[in-house]
Amino acid sequence: MDTLTRMRAFIDVVEAEGFSAAARKIGRSKALLSKYVRELEDELGALLLNRTTRQFSLTEAGHTYYRRASEIIREVDSLADAVRESSGDVRGRVKLSAPRTFADAPIGRSLIEFAKAHPDIVLEIHLDDRFVDLVEEGFDLAIRISRLENSSLIARRLAPFGIRVCASPELIEKYGMPTKPADLANVPCIIDTNGRYMSNWPFSGETGDVMTVSVSGPMEVNSPMAARAAAVAGLGFAILPDFIAAPDLDSGRLVPVLDDRRLGGGGIFAVYPHRRYLPAKIRVFVDFLVQWFKTNPCNHAV
Repeated sequence: MDTLTRMRAFIDVVEAEGFSAAARKIGRSKALLSKYVRELEDELGALLLNRTTRQFSLTEAGHTYYRRASEIIREVDSLADAVRESSGDVRGRVKLSAPRTFADAPIGRSLIEFAKAHPDIVLEIHLDDRFVDLVEEGFDLAIRISRLENSSLIARRLAPFGIRVCASPELIEKYGMPTKPADLANVPCIIDTNGRYMSNWPFSGETGDVMTVSVSGPMEVNSPMAARAAAVAGLGFAILPDFIAAPDLDSGRLVPVLDDRRLGGGGIFAVYPHRRYLPAKIRVFVDFLVQWFKTNPCNHAV
């Protein structure tokens, strides 16, 4: 049995957080995976996993080995991808981290359409609003919205987006259309606690500077999709990204407010670790998303 096979078994077990889960995921028996990991430990002369009847944890040596082994396996897979690409055969598994907002919004269709267009590439999607460590957690790439915090990552912008204040026609009828940002301090607003601005909403001032308005209202929720639903229901004014608000704005369920004073926004990025050879499957995936957003811009319903 070769070392790479044992190494892959160990990585599978760590990333699945258990032998049983790993066995189900890759279609091998739990006993076989346990055998491979035990043989790997014998080969290294070091304990990699602390096992109990209910759970396991990585030893210090296990942490070190997992990090370096993951890098080696990615390089081996990249080499295989390069050879397949030269023969026109691009296949494999892409492990992607993305925010729930991305997948739940209309732009999440991009992932479905990629899977349909490339059936030989398995898209393993992990939805999580936290910023995962791509290298430590074994991800091929991530979708990041608005902020990029790690300069060691390679980033490719998929699309820009703006933010805008929206409200239902019924709410506008009840409270009137705000004519200046300060008016929002006196009307009910929906606070997205998962967003950058929280209850301090930014606007362009009359002299070109930046001003903020402190708002409050009947609901605070850590999801822009839930904030959108609350706004459509008439609970309050909401500040939403274009790619979430666009369908409701196009249908008339929401009305834009103070568009001439809106400020901010950001970008949607595909980010991945710096590698000497970018696997063909990653390049195909990112190129697909770039083209998809060109024909499905964030500021229109998609």
